[in-house]
Amino acid sequence: MTARATTAELIRAKRDGGTLSEDEIARLVAGIADGSVSDGQIAAFAMAVFFRGMTREECASLTRAMTRSGAVLDWPDLGGPILDKHSTGGVGDKVSLILAPVVAASGGFVPMISGRGLGHTGGTLDKLSSIPGYDTTPDVGRLRATVRTAGCAIVGQSADLVPADRRLYAIRDVTATVESIPLITASILSKKLAAGLDALVMDIKVGSGAFAPSLETGNRLAESLLAVAQDAGLRAVALLTDMDQALGHHVGNALEVREAIDFLTGKRREARLHTVTAALASDLLVLGGLAQDNDEASAAVEKALGSGAAAERLARMVTALGGPPDLVDRPDRHLARAPVELAVVPDVAGVVTRVDARAVGLLVVELGGGRQRVEDAIDPAVGLAEVRGVGDTVSRDRPIAVVHARSPADAEAAAATLRRAVTVGDPPDAAARSPVLRRLGPLR
Repeated sequence: MTARATTAELIRAKRDGGTLSEDEIARLVAGIADGSVSDGQIAAFAMAVFFRGMTREECASLTRAMTRSGAVLDWPDLGGPILDKHSTGGVGDKVSLILAPVVAASGGFVPMISGRGLGHTGGTLDKLSSIPGYDTTPDVGRLRATVRTAGCAIVGQSADLVPADRRLYAIRDVTATVESIPLITASILSKKLAAGLDALVMDIKVGSGAFAPSLETGNRLAESLLAVAQDAGLRAVALLTDMDQALGHHVGNALEVREAIDFLTGKRREARLHTVTAALASDLLVLGGLAQDNDEASAAVEKALGSGAAAERLARMVTALGGPPDLVDRPDRHLARAPVELAVVPDVAGVVTRVDARAVGLLVVELGGGRQRVEDAIDPAVGLAEVRGVGDTVSRDRPIAVVHARSPADAEAAAATLRRAVTVGDPPDAAARSPVLRRLGPLR
């Protein structure tokens, strides 16, 4: 195939259903990284891929090119496996804040390159940005020092790491191209490969609050991720988990950090959040050779939680990255709280039978807890506390949630939206299903 000469020709070829060569993809990614490809061209390319897709070979080429667009880390002499977890994003998903310290306390090292919120889902970096002084984009030297000191570092892409993805990621968020499986695959795995991992566990969210609305879509994404990971020599498994309702008690950046701290210290642990976190952490310990089987891994996870070792690792990570040393002991001293709190009572008492999780996520964005434009600032204090899930009883004395907002008007608008997003009725006949829906191992 003759190489197409210009960026516009590459975009046109993909728009028309053509297949791009590895060299063409590498040139396009280089232009995204160095700024010679414009935002408009990136948006057009993303939209072309969204509609036309990519072959497995194209997706692997995109992943490799994005990985090589910046530094690729190595980790000599740490004395343990380099492990990580990635979630495709969900409403109330604060698993990373819990899992990384748990794995670190169990003998792994976790350099977690995370992202900001996409669409209606919250981002791990947005949650961490609610911690005063926390450096979400440290240079490579500080990242290395934190991993060595704390065993884990949850950070974003610095200028040195995967710069092409950082730019493409932001544009996907505001151009309705987030759900593209090839772009999701390349985005996730380029960051993970640049982090120099030995093994990776992936949490593929499925349901109304996820980018994969069905198990079939979730399976396709998991298979894409596992195939490209396998081609790159990275040991990986994928879990499909439920996102038909919020995960945990709280939704919103500072609120979710507070909930993660309560979880690690044993003050309070929501059952579904515990199940998902323990399953992902256990798989990762087995993949990394830190446990022989799932039973041994599960015991190690509970030991890390019960002993306080995981909470201590979080405190050490926060301190190493510039946050307050006493955050774990005194979260309310440091985490912002919204000035208005409004309990949302249901129109009728009953049992929650359905939640539109996407609407709940968008509600938090409307409150200021997410972005509608790339340049939007995020309010760390707003969100929803004590969110009820499917099977929970609600009444005037047991509200659907408590809105945390900047103004009474914002709170009332959010309350009206929340009532529409939550269906209250008679108790469902079926037993509650596990939030872990399916597990996919390495492809043969």
